[in-house]
Amino acid sequence: MKRNASPLGVLAALAALACGLTTSCSTQPMPAPQIFNVRDFGATGDGTTKDTAAFQKALDACAVSGGGEVLVPAGHYLIGSVQMGRGTILRLQQDSVLTGSGDAADYPTMDVRWEGRWQPGRRALIYAANVDHTGIIGPGRIEGNPEMAAPQNPRGAVVLEPISCNDVRWEGFSVTQGRNWATHPTYCTDVEITNVNIQGSRDGIDIDSCKNVRVEGCDIDTGDDAISIKSGRGLNGARIGKPAEDILISHCILNCRGFACLGVGSENSGGIRNVRLEHCKLSAPRAYVVYIKTRIGRGGYDDNIVGDDLEVTAGSFLHVNLVSIGNANTVDDPVPGPLGIPEGRNFRFSNVRLSGGTLADVSQISPDKPLQGLVLENITGVCARGISLQHVNNAVLRGIQVTGFAGPLLATNDVTGSGLDGAVKYIPPPPKETRKPAPPPAPAPQ
Repeated sequence: MKRNASPLGVLAALAALACGLTTSCSTQPMPAPQIFNVRDFGATGDGTTKDTAAFQKALDACAVSGGGEVLVPAGHYLIGSVQMGRGTILRLQQDSVLTGSGDAADYPTMDVRWEGRWQPGRRALIYAANVDHTGIIGPGRIEGNPEMAAPQNPRGAVVLEPISCNDVRWEGFSVTQGRNWATHPTYCTDVEITNVNIQGSRDGIDIDSCKNVRVEGCDIDTGDDAISIKSGRGLNGARIGKPAEDILISHCILNCRGFACLGVGSENSGGIRNVRLEHCKLSAPRAYVVYIKTRIGRGGYDDNIVGDDLEVTAGSFLHVNLVSIGNANTVDDPVPGPLGIPEGRNFRFSNVRLSGGTLADVSQISPDKPLQGLVLENITGVCARGISLQHVNNAVLRGIQVTGFAGPLLATNDVTGSGLDGAVKYIPPPPKETRKPAPPPAPAPQ
């Protein structure tokens, strides 16, 4: 993937250009980045005094001076929401901890993207918008405040949220968050997230209508999706039409305690394409490690979703539901008619090692728009249940060598392709019964 230069890369490029115009620059070292120490701007780092103003002054001085590094020495810094400018790297030294304050006034209200739509919400703890070449480098830690994160409508504060930024770099630090998403890059291009540790009770990374994203070497342990990919919800997202595309997730350890290690959707109305998950260790003891999900009325598409060399240490492997899943705690503005039926194309998964659960449930697809292309190849290990396919064209199954499953290995309905020999008829499960509460017992005779 082609990427914009980082702030240091920009300085290097300018130096190289200067070398082409002079005869003496070969002996001149590249200038060191400007350093702005938050202590020099009044930060105390005592864990009780609010250092928000000092951090904002240091960040602003860095951006206005043309870029550089804002240095955070060891200490415990209590801050409210701060905003990063262009060309700014926030460098968290060893034993530096940033903790979000518990004062709602420290998080301004603004329009934020929340579950696929723009609506009022609290600004993130560390926020950036419409700037290039920003980043956060560890090894320090950033802690969100669970109480400030908790509200749903309007949305509470996430920890990190760059919006409409180019060249975003996060590397080698830790994030903790409770009761909301941890990080939420939105409308960004050229995002690199490497060796970041995220602990949280909800989503770890929500990649929202971003292009050219690389997530590598991260360790993410969350209560909801470890990584979720989104592109808008309903007519709001479809009108804007910004896809999430060209996303690589590699050499990560992803643990989800509640939903999926990788969730594709459910807000996909702007489209999601060219997603690759590779060389990862995945655990979702209560669910599926890969869940491609949306619902009729959201439209959009999921195209070219690929997984390779995946180790599933707990939970089921693959679930595709393009019919009936997705957060509905706020009113939908659905895409009407056939345009509102989501499309799925070119799903490919190979070299997967299982340790239990269901191998693949790819049965919740609209017959009006069957899934076009599904490859399951070289799947080995142990699973409790096999493969269920419905309304799939051009399926390819080969190298499926699993043991331990109950029932048939393969059940199909309205499926074409190869490797389908021996399939039994897939019968959809009955709808869940809605039971009325039992009447109270009759009073005992007197």
